[in-house]
Parts: sequence; structure tokens; C-alpha cells
Amino acid sequence: MFFDVIVIGAGAAGMMCAAQAGARGRRVLLMDHAEKLGERIRISGGGRCNFTNRHVSADNFLSQNPHFCRSALARFSQHDFIALVEKRGIAYHERDHGQLFCDDSAEQIIALLRDACLDAGVCWAMPAAVGAVAPVDGGGESRYRVATDAGSFTCHSLVVASGGLAIPKIGASPFGYRLAEQFGLPVVPPKPALVPLALAPELLAPLAPLAGATVDAAARCGAAAFRENVLLTHRGLSGPAILQISSYWQMQDYGSGKKEAIAIDLLPGVDAAAWLAGHQRSRVRLPNLLAERLPRRFAHEWCALQGGEHLLHRPLGELAKGDLAAVARSLNAWTLMPAGTLGFGKAEVTLGGVSTAALSSKTMEAKDVPGLYFIGEVVDVTGWLGGYNFQWAWSSGWVAGQYA
Repeated sequence: MFFDVIVIGAGAAGMMCAAQAGARGRRVLLMDHAEKLGERIRISGGGRCNFTNRHVSADNFLSQNPHFCRSALARFSQHDFIALVEKRGIAYHERDHGQLFCDDSAEQIIALLRDACLDAGVCWAMPAAVGAVAPVDGGGESRYRVATDAGSFTCHSLVVASGGLAIPKIGASPFGYRLAEQFGLPVVPPKPALVPLALAPELLAPLAPLAGATVDAAARCGAAAFRENVLLTHRGLSGPAILQISSYWQMQDYGSGKKEAIAIDLLPGVDAAAWLAGHQRSRVRLPNLLAERLPRRFAHEWCALQGGEHLLHRPLGELAKGDLAAVARSLNAWTLMPAGTLGFGKAEVTLGGVSTAALSSKTMEAKDVPGLYFIGEVVDVTGWLGGYNFQWAWSSGWVAGQYA
């Protein structure tokens, strides 16, 4: 059966692309190996879908080419998607840092996209597992044959929106990367991103008393820094600030390959040395002073880690200047070297993917393979936590839908 456009992957990017292409009068087939539509959308944001962010720019994304996403984000922005949500009558609210969530359910976003596809006359093949994709003679035009367990289909334009490797329990697979390599497109090695960080056993053991503690802190890696909650766990580090910085820590693998430790500022916005100096003549003990700005249990256990009993029991005025200087440095830059991440099973998204060097930023089409498009998470564009990855799905899907 012939279609103008086949979209592989009925997630956020795939549905957006299919609806746009169908609205242009193209005959579109949208296929997915899953039985449930939009499962990734459904589970996002605690079931309320953090569908975009008020403040989106290219600076919120990581890629080997950080400028690649600018065109798509400008042509279909967060304001455009918000307009669709409002036109649909979906109530939503804003949380910290411009994050937008449905008041009710992520199902409303799925319904919005599904109905847009239906209104545009999109055909569906779900579940349909793709077995093989091959170019076929199109009489001078690009054509592709997609063989699935639900039949064989042919098209002029093939759009790959198959996602990355994050959350394998709902069906994530390397399909899109293998297909790109089949057609000679380079792939930036995929890595877990927005993911908790693991610590080595020898580092984790002394931190055990801190497991479960949450602090408002700033996590840094190189020039990147994020201030939000940091959570210490029985396996390492988590919380929003850690998820954010994990992507930058992972990016180091694409450079020299030598990773730097992350630094956690436990007193963001405070010069710890000056603050401690202001109390140096007092009889207050260090744990009690820190408990004015940090959770009490955390303050006491953290002091015990820093240098023994004298930090716990002696008044500040009796501590050596060298001890106070070391504590101040650690308060503003508590340095920890992760042993790795907790993997794709705990990752929000995938870092890396189909190289943007092989794609047109205007159309998302492969530069050297006419009629072949890649959109969404399968591409080497990874957003921050907070609705940015959904916005990339909407923007890249919309752009490809104008040309496929």
C-alpha cells in the first residue's frame, strides 16, 4: 500500500509531524510497535505532562551542534504549542522555572494530538513492528518500502520519530540509530541523560547516614550550574539539580574523554568563608550554625564527614583557621566524582543520537538521503529538565511536517 508519508513512531514528535503533513493534503501513515498511544506522554510529569516551558531557547539544549535546534524552535515555538493547548480548552498551570503542566491529565495532550491526526486524515498502524526498511525504485523520486508484521507499505517520505533509549520498560529501542546507520548517517553514541548519578562504594559508604536527605543546592559541572534540590540516595545522587547537571557530566565523554567531578554548593549565594568568619569568635558549634541554613540532620552528618569529632563538638572559636577554610571550600564546592549513572532505565531522555551534521535544520531531512527525515529524541538534541524535550518534539515534528 502506498502513502505519501510514513511516520515511524507515534509519540510526541511523530504525532505532531503526521498531523502537519496530513493537514497539507499528504496521505500519511503513522505506525508504532506499541499497543498504547503516547505512553511516554502519559507517564510524564507525574501523569500531568510538563508539555513545554515558558522560557525556551537554544541555550536550554545540548548537542554536538548547539545551534542546530534554533531554526525549528523559532518556527514553532512554545507559544505556538501553548496556543494549541488553550484553543483545545486544556487547563494548565505554571510551576517553578516556567514549567507548564496540565491541571488534569496528560491524556488531554494525547487526545489533542490524536484528534489533530484524525482531523488531518492520518491512517494508523498500531501495533506494527518494523522488520526492514529499504529504498525502492521510484522512477526518479525517492521511495521507501517499510516491511512490518502488519504488512508492507511504500512511501515517498519516511520520517523516523522512534525516540531514544530512555525508559526501556515502555519499549525504547535503538531502532532509529540502526536505521540511520543503514543509510550512512553518523550517530553520536547515545548515553543516559537527566539521570541520577551513581557513586563508587568507597565514596558511598561514608555517605550512608545522609541517604534520604534533600538540600537546596547548586550543582556544577564545568561552566554549567543548576540550583534546585539535591537528593542523596543509597546509590548516589539524585534530585532535579543532579538530573540537570548529569547531562553535562555525560557530555564530557564526547570531548577529551576525561571526566571532571561535579561540585555541589551547599550554600548557594553565600560566601561560606565570610559567613564562618563572622561567627568565628562565637561559642556556637559548627553543626548548629550550619543547621540555620541546612536541614539539621544533614548538617550534623555532613560535619562528621568533613574531619572528625572536633568539628562536631568544639565551638567555632576553638577551631583552627585551616579547618574553617577547608570547611568553607567544601560548603561552596563539595566535590564528588560519580562512578557513572543509573542507566537508561532511570533516565528521562537520551543524550546523543543521529548527528545533526547529517540533517537539514530547516526541514529535518537527511542531507544526502532525499525523503528520509529524523525528528524528536532520536536526533542529537537533548533538552533540560522542565518541558524542553517535549518542545523539541513539537518543534522538530512541526518542521518536518511542512516538508515531508
